[in-house]
Amino acid sequence: MNWLKSLLIATVGSAALAATSARGNDTAAELSVGGLQFVRSNDIAMESEDLRISVDRVTVHYQFVNSTGKPVTLTVAFPLPDIDLSEADNVALPSNDPVNFVDFETRIDGVPATFKIDQRAMAGNKDVTALLTQLKLPLLPIASREIKVADLPAATRTRLVNEGLLMPAGTNERGQQRYGVAWVAKTSAVRQQTFPPERQVGIEHQYKPFVGTSPDTILRWSLRNNKPLFPEVERYRKQYCISDAFLAELDKRAGKEASNTSMIAERRINYVLRTGANWAGPIRSFKLTIDPGARDRLVSFCPGRLKPTTPDGLEFTATDFKPESDLKILIVGRF
Repeated sequence: MNWLKSLLIATVGSAALAATSARGNDTAAELSVGGLQFVRSNDIAMESEDLRISVDRVTVHYQFVNSTGKPVTLTVAFPLPDIDLSEADNVALPSNDPVNFVDFETRIDGVPATFKIDQRAMAGNKDVTALLTQLKLPLLPIASREIKVADLPAATRTRLVNEGLLMPAGTNERGQQRYGVAWVAKTSAVRQQTFPPERQVGIEHQYKPFVGTSPDTILRWSLRNNKPLFPEVERYRKQYCISDAFLAELDKRAGKEASNTSMIAERRINYVLRTGANWAGPIRSFKLTIDPGARDRLVSFCPGRLKPTTPDGLEFTATDFKPESDLKILIVGRF
């Protein structure tokens, strides 16, 4: 998050806040993951969607119905987030699996279903998967699979540079050129799904979300009232629909001290809802549950047409729901 860099600039000379800034390496970016994508169909309607989002797992239960008198077979894809490897330092994979890196699972009418993971490497509009495979390099070189550029054969390194797959990234302590990986890894879980005529089919999937993390929150009183941070605070308020009541409750818990003595942190989850508009008509019954993991954590997001159905504001429903925007959820508290 850029606000941590701004925080460091804005708080030079303050020992307490400098300590907070020094923890910026703990910050991880949130990447959007969402629901199933179908080849667009006017024959398949979504009867219901029950979506539960927590910091540890996202679970979705769908009920689809084929309104025709014949079986309909569609390609179903679950797109995992694109990972821009030029920014890989800000990405922490939820799983140790370098291919199915969100531990995606799916069930059809309660029975585990098989799927194929398709992973590609793209440099702009150019597919470089075959080249990287030929060079025996991982398509997603993160963590234990990170490419040690200095150890590559000179010919391999030169070819990667010439193809735009390695970009200059400063020099080391000996003045030698360093390089960073510069392609985008694109991954999807794909399968064929047949919908029998005039019958509901239940599809469930679950996975570990990419959760953005920060060891502090810019919404604490001392930070949001720091003038250089005003633009970022305003972005937060707009993106997560932060209310005055939310800020008042946060101030009650975190106080107005410069240092984060209350150990308040934040988690951010992005969920792509708009894939829910790829079939016949709107979602007839939609339910969203947000699980912050602890009752004393604060939650804020922009509900749009969703209406709260519980006093704690963590459960929402809608009928004849057509998603027009995605969910961006902010959770603030102790973790």
